[in-house]
Amino acid sequence: METFDISVIGSGPAGYVAAIKAAQLGFKTALIEKEPHLGGTCLNVGCIPSKALLHSTEHFHFAAKKALNHGIKIEKLSADVPKMMKRKDGVVDQLRQGVAYLVKARKIKVFSGTASFQKDLSLRITGKSDPNIHAKHTIIATGSTPIALPFIPQDGTTVVSSTKAIAWNTVPKKLLVVGAGAIGLELGSVWSRLGSDVTIIESLSQIGAGLDRDVSQLAQKIFTQQGLHFQLGTKVTGLEKKGKKTFLIADKNGEKLSLEADKILVSVGRKANTKDLGLDQIGLELDQKGRIPVDSSYQTKRSGVYAIGDVIAGPMLAHKAEEEAVAVVELIAGQAGHVDYKTIPNVFYTYPEIATVGINENEASALKTKVKVGKFPLAANGRAIATDSTDGMVKVISDANNDRLLGVQIIAANASEMIASAVTHITYGGSAEDVARTVHAHPTLSESIKEAALGVDKNAIHSL
Repeated sequence: METFDISVIGSGPAGYVAAIKAAQLGFKTALIEKEPHLGGTCLNVGCIPSKALLHSTEHFHFAAKKALNHGIKIEKLSADVPKMMKRKDGVVDQLRQGVAYLVKARKIKVFSGTASFQKDLSLRITGKSDPNIHAKHTIIATGSTPIALPFIPQDGTTVVSSTKAIAWNTVPKKLLVVGAGAIGLELGSVWSRLGSDVTIIESLSQIGAGLDRDVSQLAQKIFTQQGLHFQLGTKVTGLEKKGKKTFLIADKNGEKLSLEADKILVSVGRKANTKDLGLDQIGLELDQKGRIPVDSSYQTKRSGVYAIGDVIAGPMLAHKAEEEAVAVVELIAGQAGHVDYKTIPNVFYTYPEIATVGINENEASALKTKVKVGKFPLAANGRAIATDSTDGMVKVISDANNDRLLGVQIIAANASEMIASAVTHITYGGSAEDVARTVHAHPTLSESIKEAALGVDKNAIHSL
């Protein structure tokens, strides 16, 4: 039986980063992956391919809706969806090769197959003729899978998860999206831009759970203007087939809705992927949400077995998983690995993007924290006006007692890039005044963060 210092199960953002960090620190490392390619859901069928499609369709939307405003005339505009898909696949393939190269360069041994624990903590790898292996430390990083709704069975053709919805070669005439979270809003935007009639159905009374109501309402207004339709406060209850037609059945305030669709995307969240790991063999039980309990060092109750990423509590985000990957290996090495969970940003890659960090007003209220709030509309920002990017706002929340920065919410083009400065200020415990006194280049969209921070104390220069 081959032995290792550290074995990592799963090669997504948590797994391959953990393996690379382990190799950097001199550990003999094994990486086990059951899928044909390294990179996990994020690289292969999630974050990366969806962003490639979002980028392509943003270009198409600009050409169709905004180009003429800039003096650009385009005749006979059309979308070659198969070519978009080919480009998306090329992006994925390039990054797959990059991950494989980094793993090989670090002399990490890759095993192809499904790993399951044996009672002695060794791992049985099935799928190929690989031998069983044993490691002093094993890190579970098997990620997550889309949640399926039993009353809307997925057939992979009409009713699908996001994995299928990033691979259609034709535009569905009518698309229903169940769930107004990041995945639903992003993929709904992709297909709406290409001409699909998209309706997003959400059981909550707002889109983007976790956003403050004013931010959510502004985002919904913008997306509605772009052509998306919303049914909020609506609970999906089942499917009906009438001949060749498919209808999604839902309840809204006691009223039955029957919504016809060519395609139905179910995007109601994800669940930890712990199937076939043999956790029962080593005495590990899951929590109520199917996740693996760990302590502050990411160790399970079984010594030498750790878990990170989507299989443990916390937001299911690639960058959160990557931070945990580095931290757990550093802790194994006796170093001071640490993740500051209050500084993990969240992003919706719509257009404009929505990015947040810290707590919102509702969460502050639940903590009985009195807050001050500053807001700044992108419509008053010079760069936004010059670049036709005036949809959006920045909201800054600080503690009313000491001005400590508590949270920032941004709706703006490139909000995913802008949020990093807010993360930095929250990380060192900075105040809204610290943000307001930080020099921002002019003209930039990021000046809106400075103005919103000035607005906390009613000192904004470029708005009332």
